[in-house]
Amino acid sequence: MFHDSLHFAVNDDMQGKVFSFELDTAGLARSERSIRTNIAEWDDCIACPEFDHCYKLCMAKLALESAISDK
Repeated sequence: MFHDSLHFAVNDDMQGKVFSFELDTAGLARSERSIRTNIAEWDDCIACPEFDHCYKLCMAKLALESAISDK
């Protein structure tokens, strides 16, 4: 559902199955953050019988990535 949040490039679209994001910079300052949702893919996900398992796994992965990322 989500792109790997530990490995991303600035000024490039980071695409997951449902959610994508981009961090735009101009020089030394971060100028914009954008997050997009693919509703058609989300609808496919919630219709899947494995949705609960997949969603919990994705959220656990995000929590771990957040815990170990440099702040």
